[in-house]
Amino acid sequence: MTKLEIITMPDPILRKTSESVTHVSSDLLVLLDDMLETMYRASGIGLAGIQVAVPKRVLVVDVSDHEKECPSPICMINPEILYFSERKGVYEEGCLSLPETRVEIERPSEITVSYIDRDESVRELTTSGLLSTVIQHEINHLDGKLIIDYLSSLKRDIVIRRLKKMARAREDF
Repeated sequence: MTKLEIITMPDPILRKTSESVTHVSSDLLVLLDDMLETMYRASGIGLAGIQVAVPKRVLVVDVSDHEKECPSPICMINPEILYFSERKGVYEEGCLSLPETRVEIERPSEITVSYIDRDESVRELTTSGLLSTVIQHEINHLDGKLIIDYLSSLKRDIVIRRLKKMARAREDF
């Protein structure tokens, strides 16, 4: 497996809408494995294809506690949310593409998502809590939406300026 580069703000690719996958190929399965490796090495719990510069509708998630539990990765191809509960929950969310940024976001507490798995089977998953939040977060990425879009324009501008400054510092290094 290969660790991929995670794209960070202000890279405009993060705003791109990802394309549907038409065929589950061996290259796609390698990509999913590489995305999992990248996510685990970055201590993340979710990663969308667009975050590694692949604008395809694929994502990986694993909300298990890796120090206490066996990994429980879920790979989703062409995920689509079929149901959102009216009940809401608030989580403080971070993002591997927005370093050192945390945003409290209110989202539906429970969702049902349809997706294609690694074996090309169509699956439905009804989930709540953290897993529901992470899946919604990653699907937002596939649609070009970021956690900073939930902030007021003033707060969003402050975060974007800070991220641009961090990106310049990385380039100078």
